[in-house]
Amino acid sequence: MSYERDIEFLYELGSLRNMKRAWRQHLGVDVASVLEHTVRVAMLAVILTRREGQGDEAKILKMALVHDICETRISDLSYVQKCYVTADEERAVRDTFRGTNIADFGQAVEDFERRDSIEAKLLKDADNLDVEIELKELAEQGHTIPAKWTTERHIVRDEKLYTQAAKDFWDELQDSNPSSWHLASNKWHHVPDAGK
Repeated sequence: MSYERDIEFLYELGSLRNMKRAWRQHLGVDVASVLEHTVRVAMLAVILTRREGQGDEAKILKMALVHDICETRISDLSYVQKCYVTADEERAVRDTFRGTNIADFGQAVEDFERRDSIEAKLLKDADNLDVEIELKELAEQGHTIPAKWTTERHIVRDEKLYTQAAKDFWDELQDSNPSSWHLASNKWHHVPDAGK
């Protein structure tokens, strides 16, 4: 079997670095690309899996890697666009993986979309929580839109999150400082002779 389709797939996957999340239109500010979002969602899903104390990490990572893969072909539709547009996500996934050596990954997307496993629920929670993290980062930069979404984000917390681990994470996130990781790692705290 040739690697031709696998190579094409990798170029297609790479195109997600150029695709900003659709809600950028409504915020009018730079937000993470779909590829950047995917990486953080994968890590967050593993964190939630461990905090929840159940779920298969390998399965959730596989799902996380491809949960938005259809967006290479259909784009990322915003919460407004989804009121008017119906995308054929199944076809996009099928066509994206067709002929590759990892065609079975399409099943991971189907599993995620059904939300009938703990892994799919934890991943959807991670997907929703990544938005909350990005909103905290935007607020840190001085943007006011995150404060305007407070009601909607509480609806996500109370009605859209599946697991207790995700709800607990959301609650702790509210008082978090997006800059704490680098401020605490500053050389002035860790290198006694810095600047001498």
